[in-house]
Amino acid sequence: MTFRSYRAETRTLLGAQLVFNLGFYAVVPFLAGAMRTEYGLGVTAIGLVLGARTFSQQGMFLIGGVLADRWGARRAILIGCLVRILGYATLAAASDFALFLLGAVLTGAGGALFSPALESRLSHADQPVETEALVGGRKSHRSVFVWLAVIGEIGAVMGPVLGSVLLNWSFDAALAAGIGIFSAITILLWYRLPAEPARETDISEADQAGSAAGPHFALRCLSDRRFVLFCLLASTNMLAYNQLYFAIPIELSRRGLDGAWLGALFLLASALTLLLQLPVSAVGRRLGSGPALSIGFVLLSVAFTVAAITSMHPGSSDASLAPVVVTVAVLILGHMLLTPTILSLIPTFATASGPAAGRGAYYGLAATCGGISVLAGNSALGLLLDLTERQTWWPGTPWIPLILLPFLAAWALPRVLTSHRANRLSPSSTKTDLSGKAG
Repeated sequence: MTFRSYRAETRTLLGAQLVFNLGFYAVVPFLAGAMRTEYGLGVTAIGLVLGARTFSQQGMFLIGGVLADRWGARRAILIGCLVRILGYATLAAASDFALFLLGAVLTGAGGALFSPALESRLSHADQPVETEALVGGRKSHRSVFVWLAVIGEIGAVMGPVLGSVLLNWSFDAALAAGIGIFSAITILLWYRLPAEPARETDISEADQAGSAAGPHFALRCLSDRRFVLFCLLASTNMLAYNQLYFAIPIELSRRGLDGAWLGALFLLASALTLLLQLPVSAVGRRLGSGPALSIGFVLLSVAFTVAAITSMHPGSSDASLAPVVVTVAVLILGHMLLTPTILSLIPTFATASGPAAGRGAYYGLAATCGGISVLAGNSALGLLLDLTERQTWWPGTPWIPLILLPFLAAWALPRVLTSHRANRLSPSSTKTDLSGKAG
C-alpha cells in the first residue's frame, strides 16, 4: 500500500509520529549536557534524571496502553501530548535537581501515553495482517508499521539537527521549540483525529462473559501465555538495537576510536533505514511473518558474531572501523525486517474485535517487555564487559549472549506463532476466548 492510499486519519497519525519524534529529539539528546554545563548538576544527578525519564516511559507503556483502552486512543494521544508539554515546561522552569527530575518523569509519561495509543489506532489500518496471521498466508499490502518506522526515523534524524541549531541560543530555546511543536500537533490532532465510536471503550459481549473468570479485559494480555512469550522473545530486537547506544560505543573505545565515529555510525544507521526500510519490508512481506522473524533474528546474531570475532582488548594495535561498520549495517538490516513484522502481529493476539479490542494494552506490554529486556540485558552485558577486562578473557566474550538470544528467538518465535494460529483456528478456541483464559 502506498502512503497516499491510506485514509486521512492514518496519514494524520503518521504525521503526528513524525512531529512527536522531531520535538523529542530536538531536546532530550541535549538534556544531559545542558544539566551539566548550564545548571551545574553532578554526574549522579544527571544519571538519575535520565534513568527516571527512560523508566517513566518504558516502564509505563503497559499502563499507558491500558489507559488508551479505557479512555479511547484519541483521548490518550491528546493527553500524552499535553503531559509532554507540561514536562518540557517544567524542564524550562527547572533550576534544581527536583524540578529536572519531575520534568523528566512527565516527559517520559507523555510518551508512555502517546505511543501505545497511536500504535493501537494505526493497527486498524493494518487489518489484513490479522487474516494473514491466521491462515498462514502472505500480506498483499505494505504494513502501515513500515511507514511508521520510516517516518519516525526522519523525525529522529531531523530532531537533533534542529536542536543543535537552537542550542546556539540556549537550551531553553530548544525547550520552547519543543513546546511549540507539541502544542501544534495537539491542536492538529484535536481537529483532524476522529473520535472513536462510543462502543469502542465498552466491554464486548465476550469480555462480559469472561469477566468473572479472568482479569479485566484491558489486562487480558497478561494472562495470555503465548503473547507474553511472544513479547519476551521479540524484546530481543530492542535489546539488540539498544547496543548502538551501549556496546558499540564501548567497542569503539576499545579500538581507540573517538566519539566522532559514533556519530558517523548513527548517520549510517539512519541512512540505511531511510533508504532500505521499504524494500526490506517488501522482502519480509513476500517471505511471510514466520520466515521474516527467523531471518531477522539470524541477522542480529550474525551482526554480533562479526563483533565478537573481531573484538579486541583495549589498547590493541591495528584497530579498524570496518568490522564495527559491518556489525551496525547487518544489525540495522535485521531490525528493519523485524520491527514492522512484530508490530503488525501484535493485534492477532487480541481476543476481542472492534476498534478498541484491548490493543493498547497489548502494544504497551510489548514495549514494556522491551524496556525490561534492555535494562536486564545491558546490566548483564556491563558485568561481562567489566569481567572480561579484569580477567583478560577472550575479548568477544561479552557478545556471546547477544549472539545466542537472537538465535533462540529465531527458532522459537515461528513456533509460538504456529501454536497461536492453531489455537485461534481450533473449535475449542472460541470457548477459551469466552472464558477469558487465553493460551
